[in-house]
Amino acid sequence: MKNSFKSLINSHPVILVDFFGTWCGPCQALMPILKDVKAELGEQLKIIKIDIDKNRELATQYQVRSVPTMILFKDGTPKWRQSGVLQKSAIIDVVNTHS
Repeated sequence: MKNSFKSLINSHPVILVDFFGTWCGPCQALMPILKDVKAELGEQLKIIKIDIDKNRELATQYQVRSVPTMILFKDGTPKWRQSGVLQKSAIIDVVNTHS
């Protein structure tokens, strides 16, 4: 997964990675918010969802200790991270700051 994740985060200039758990209530609450963010930002942002239970090594590598954890990558480099649910406007502000 490491190599494919590396190529994924380099496949677009700005990528938001959502580390989540299928059992996590706040993760479920974040899903429609991220859909709205994507609808508003379109091609400016790519969103990737990573199930921590299926990708433990990746979650460990990025020190994901709670879910949801979002990490924003710009040109393959992590620029911002936040755990918990954020509102659409806050996520859009973060993306615009780092785009």
